[in-house]
Amino acid sequence: MAPQRNDGAGVEAELPEYAGHYRLESRLGSGGMGVVHLARSTSGMRVAVKVVHARYAMDPEFRGRFRQEVAAARRVSGAFTASVVDADPEAERPWMATLFIPGPTLADQVKRNGSMPSGELRRLMAGLAEALRDIHRVGVVHRDLKPSNVLLAEDGPKVIDFGISRPKDSELRTETGKLIGTPPFMAPEQFRRPREVGPAADIFALGSVMVHAATGRGPFDSDSPYVVAYQVVHDEPDLTDVPENLAPLVLRCLAKEPEDRPTPDELMRELRSVAASYDTQVFTPAQRPSRDPQPEEDIVSAPDPRPGGAMGRLRKGVLLTAAALLLTAGWTFSSGRLLDGGGGDAPEDSGIPSAPAVFDGWHTKPGSGSRGMPQCSYGGGKLLCALAGLFSAIDPADGTVLWRHTLADRNTPDGPPVAAGGLVQAVTSDGQRLVALDPDSGATRWTTDISAYGRVQYAGGMVLLTRTDGTVVGMDASSGKQVWSRTIADQSEPAFAAFSADGLAYATSTTVDGTHTLVSGVDPQTGDVRWDARLAGELKPVGAHDGKVFFMSVNDYGETEALVRYDPSSLAVQRVPLETSLPTALATVHGNTMYLLATGGGLVAVDMEARALRWRLETSVSQGSAPVADDRHVYLTAADGRLLAVDARTGKLSGETRARLGSDSEFVVLGLSAPVIVEDQVYATAPDGTVFAVDALDPSHW
Repeated sequence: MAPQRNDGAGVEAELPEYAGHYRLESRLGSGGMGVVHLARSTSGMRVAVKVVHARYAMDPEFRGRFRQEVAAARRVSGAFTASVVDADPEAERPWMATLFIPGPTLADQVKRNGSMPSGELRRLMAGLAEALRDIHRVGVVHRDLKPSNVLLAEDGPKVIDFGISRPKDSELRTETGKLIGTPPFMAPEQFRRPREVGPAADIFALGSVMVHAATGRGPFDSDSPYVVAYQVVHDEPDLTDVPENLAPLVLRCLAKEPEDRPTPDELMRELRSVAASYDTQVFTPAQRPSRDPQPEEDIVSAPDPRPGGAMGRLRKGVLLTAAALLLTAGWTFSSGRLLDGGGGDAPEDSGIPSAPAVFDGWHTKPGSGSRGMPQCSYGGGKLLCALAGLFSAIDPADGTVLWRHTLADRNTPDGPPVAAGGLVQAVTSDGQRLVALDPDSGATRWTTDISAYGRVQYAGGMVLLTRTDGTVVGMDASSGKQVWSRTIADQSEPAFAAFSADGLAYATSTTVDGTHTLVSGVDPQTGDVRWDARLAGELKPVGAHDGKVFFMSVNDYGETEALVRYDPSSLAVQRVPLETSLPTALATVHGNTMYLLATGGGLVAVDMEARALRWRLETSVSQGSAPVADDRHVYLTAADGRLLAVDARTGKLSGETRARLGSDSEFVVLGLSAPVIVEDQVYATAPDGTVFAVDALDPSHW
């Protein structure tokens, strides 16, 4: 048939006629990433083909996300999932074909025919439990189980759409400032600890799906995603009208803590006790007039709160708490710029006395009345910190706040301020302005609009700004004046990194097929390329030492699988594979040793000269900052505000400070600020708004 047309602004006007050798016959539906078509192979086999939207096909981040979807879907097989037949993630319009499964989605079925009877609910729950067992046993977490992702086939329910799935010990690399999922079917940890989401989150979603199938609504129901988020984290579910024989099991699925939820195998055993035997009756509910389903997006950007309705009926304090929850969890309504996001602001501590400090040094709160984790760097003899609505400078000797610079509308800065060009440089969270402040007074020296740029990097007294068309502008950090503008050969949209060990900035970009990384050593003063290289793998620069550049090599799941050291002078490449891939690792370089902290707490030291693992330590930190190191210790900050020191030679824990959550124990800060080492002092920050200093020489007495 002829290609179909889409109506509406922002959607491609013409759809392709073929995906590979599959002829697209009709449109089945649309999601956040693409359009799903009914198609036929050359032999006549019917398949469902998902084709990525044209506007995303040229975006490397979305291509990476689609590659991950294909990889996750291929790992999953079983009677209750849709098998992958073919795929081409590298096509001009990436696509994936799965077996076509006739039958409505659960969302359509409930919308058209109302709640399901008890017998069908039992079979639905058993089928979904088996599907999750198949998904979890290959190490995948679905993360977006919802009624529109469940097909009701003749032989039972099928779970589809692995667009935001990931290995259970990894993390999908997502756009900055957005949570992934659909709020009514997200688990509490997806709001509070999104970097720690595991298989139990799918069990929570199963419970929510069952309530929807039984009642036509969710267990947490509101017009506002803000309120739904608050209810999911704090309130008990509403199981009214859920059959009595299933309600206790559904309630266990909806437990607030992941460890309190049953596993898929436990669910199936419990269901066998609910019904002595399952009948094999197919889903054949009475038909009602068809209504078009409302589209659901994979990436949620919540609308502004509305007056009246459910929002208006809730107390103002509840609304503020719900909004603070989303903001602190990192839910910002941005355009997905590639600048690090910050946390939200909220009231001061509850007034409950905290435990006395157990370390020498000092501690202070640069923002009176502000809450959130400061982000700090060191430069010009000062600690330079950012907090919601505030920049500040702190005397590292005694913690005195030297000056504060208040931002309009309590704008949250993007990352810590940086000393460059003799001034204090910072980017506002809306990504629109670059601000340069006097280091002695905090007064504004100059400011400029950077809304046309997607990336910002400081290097050698210069600010490097990258446009989305790949043009790089070099700006003098002291004056804010443009010095040069150019493109980097063969790099369409380079990302820059710079390290104090040398004077170069490193531009990197991944090839379209994801197999190589283009690296260029750029003089930040002139924009001249001093050297370039094409290195195997998707590489992330970590540091530099003795003229060599160090990288992490990551796979499609965001796991670090190898470490790489490149010597531009000799063109020598050292690649050290890791015995176990590290999920969502953060790294630093000290000398020829690379230190990596993975999500889940694994901290490793790898000697790149000897090409060997020096040590590995399983810390108590499920979510931590990037590590930093000196000759004695490796330091990292935990999400609860603890500062940990690990012996750099032996990998043994040397000391840690107390937790500093304050009144924010329900909130987890994303994008933790790394500690700062200055001579024999270590400076760190905590979620209660504290900046503190400890003696680096004796962590055992912290």
